[in-house]
Amino acid sequence: MENRFLITLEGLGALLAELKGMGRTLIGPVVRDGAIVYDEITGLRDLPAGWGDVQEAGRYRLEKRDDGALFAYNSSPMAWKRFLHPPALTLWKARRRDDGFRIESEAQAPPLHAFIGVRACDLRAIAIQDRVLMEDRFRDPHYAARRRDVFILAAQCAQAGNTCFCASMDSGPRATQGFDLALTELLHPEHRFLLEVGSEAGGRLLSRVPHQVAGEADWAAALQATENARAQMGRHVDTRNIKTLLYGNAEHPRWEETAQRCLACANCTMVCPTCFCTAIEDHTDLEGSEARRVRHWDSCFTSQFSHIHGGVVRAGIASRYRQWLTHKLASWQDQFGTLGCVGCGRCISWCPEGIDITEELAVIRAQDQNGAGEDA
Repeated sequence: MENRFLITLEGLGALLAELKGMGRTLIGPVVRDGAIVYDEITGLRDLPAGWGDVQEAGRYRLEKRDDGALFAYNSSPMAWKRFLHPPALTLWKARRRDDGFRIESEAQAPPLHAFIGVRACDLRAIAIQDRVLMEDRFRDPHYAARRRDVFILAAQCAQAGNTCFCASMDSGPRATQGFDLALTELLHPEHRFLLEVGSEAGGRLLSRVPHQVAGEADWAAALQATENARAQMGRHVDTRNIKTLLYGNAEHPRWEETAQRCLACANCTMVCPTCFCTAIEDHTDLEGSEARRVRHWDSCFTSQFSHIHGGVVRAGIASRYRQWLTHKLASWQDQFGTLGCVGCGRCISWCPEGIDITEELAVIRAQDQNGAGEDA
């Protein structure tokens, strides 16, 4: 029990103040534009006290609660990758000089971030992007610079949403690693937080704010909270032999059926916490005195994403949806050794047509005629 402690609501405020006093930019949940999103906060008062959300396929709405819970929402439409792998990034600029063009690097020291309220599924997503963008043979220095020294205060889930399926992806609802501190919000008999220490930095920070050692009853309440979330999970995916299943059903008629509904809007990839595809654009001003190279998010759902000399490889929506889903759950394993989905459910909630990845997989499995052997 030595790394499990209790702090009060005021103690959490003091902890956030300490982080800010250390020069960190706090990023946490805020209510804005009819949703709970992640943005810069100044302290406790900015958190969404008494707000939750209701999500279903193609639906999202805020819901007022009858308590002052700060972390009672499910998932934000905005993943943390926005702050580590920005939607748009200027790589360099070139300016005309008398002797030609001179390259000016756009490299700047990124903010020293503290992420407040990271869920277990998003911790797994960050670990997956770490693997792709830092630990593979092609290292992204821009991601690495932003990822370095991020302080993570995780929030254990006490309830699950209708589109959540992290339990079946083994990525939640309880976080066990990847954080500096992890809190479980306890509302009864009084509003308080159980904190688990996950790093030396987390322990040092906690030592600077009032706290007390958690008792067995407090720890039992925290465990029960996440077990409640597990029991409430709104969706499920059977991941047995899923790579073999998808590889063996590349011509399944379900792909064409889904394509009749899919708008190829790319919402699913934009809100996905693990998708990492980008495109490069070069821009010049009208005078020809300045040029810049910009990297921005792209998606395998866009018509030009698979363009090569001679034309577009995946011209139809069916092939694009198949590419996304098969990569996420099959070829991602071949590339990076893990699944590329964490079960956050964002792609379900934010699809205008309500296309449900768990339903698509269930239909293909139920109609599978090829048989599924053991995945590699």
